[in-house]
Amino acid sequence: MTDFSRRVEQVSISGIREVFEAAGEDAINLGLGQPDFPTPEHAREAAVDAIERGDADAYTSNKGTESLREAIAAKYDRDGTFSVDPENVIATAGGSEALHLAMEAHVDPNEEVIFPDPGFVSYDALTRIAGGTPKPVGLRDDLTMDPAAVEDAITEDTAAFVVNSPANPTGAVQSEADMREFARIADEHDVLCISDEVYEYIVFDGEHHSPMTYAETDNVVVVGACSKSYSMTGWRLGWVTGSHRRTERMLRVHQYVQACASAPAQYAAEAALNGPQDPVDEMVAAFEERRDVLLDGLAEVGLETPTPEGAFYAMPKVPEGFVDECIDRGVVLVPGGAFGDGGEGYARISYATDMETLKEALEIMGEAAAAVR
Repeated sequence: MTDFSRRVEQVSISGIREVFEAAGEDAINLGLGQPDFPTPEHAREAAVDAIERGDADAYTSNKGTESLREAIAAKYDRDGTFSVDPENVIATAGGSEALHLAMEAHVDPNEEVIFPDPGFVSYDALTRIAGGTPKPVGLRDDLTMDPAAVEDAITEDTAAFVVNSPANPTGAVQSEADMREFARIADEHDVLCISDEVYEYIVFDGEHHSPMTYAETDNVVVVGACSKSYSMTGWRLGWVTGSHRRTERMLRVHQYVQACASAPAQYAAEAALNGPQDPVDEMVAAFEERRDVLLDGLAEVGLETPTPEGAFYAMPKVPEGFVDECIDRGVVLVPGGAFGDGGEGYARISYATDMETLKEALEIMGEAAAAVR
């Protein structure tokens, strides 16, 4: 009898997608985690040039082109976060595949993976697909993850814990002190820390820090991507890096599920990383301005919202029925429960949209809030 695996039966279609499908075609979509800026022109041109030269016609190395991996390593040197050997970088089909590789290479059946709740929807699903046991931990009042809560959750069955800063869905940014603690926990408990850093450049207050900077062992792997910082979500180009022994195991998974990342996307990503960074700075400045307008508008509506320090999401506390009322009125928000039980009573709002549309949405949200009170 043909049946389905228990792993896949534990996973459902993302609640985010369900919200999209329920909305009308003319709705204002504040649920989409995608920058509304074009991919930098020099990145586009690099892909076109590679295609016209015929360089994008064939498989690349499983790990990705040497020049892209060197560009990724140079990026970390330039940022002053940590040093990476290009040989220990794997170019992936977006940050999503990078997370998948990290899980598959390190999690055995029934082993636990600790992650933030609310947190990115893939953490729970990818844990289950790897045969592991999800172990979500609640967040502080400011929606950051408490290292003490992670440490308390570790058992002899724990394989890994996930850190995400800046975070989706909260926009929270972990402090340097927190990242030092996450590194210590990984070292002392001999547990892998998977650091999801795909929003690393979109920080408004404070600075981005990585646990890789502070770890004394190789118990940290870092996931990165061009998707958010360079507005390249459709290009599907990310990467994962760690020690040689860890990348070698992740490569075993990657070569069978993907072979290599898209060749044109690799050339585009290389140009994005090596080229002028002005488009990133301009995008981040625009997001910060929108964030401030959104926070002021939500306060006027009477919604309490922890101040997001990065990414392009805000997560206000909302009254019951608020999200449905907004959707009925043509503004798409994502209910916080889509990101875990800890998200109940919240909504995720993406401000990756133009200012005029954002202000229009705030007016509608005000009407929706009044209707459910």
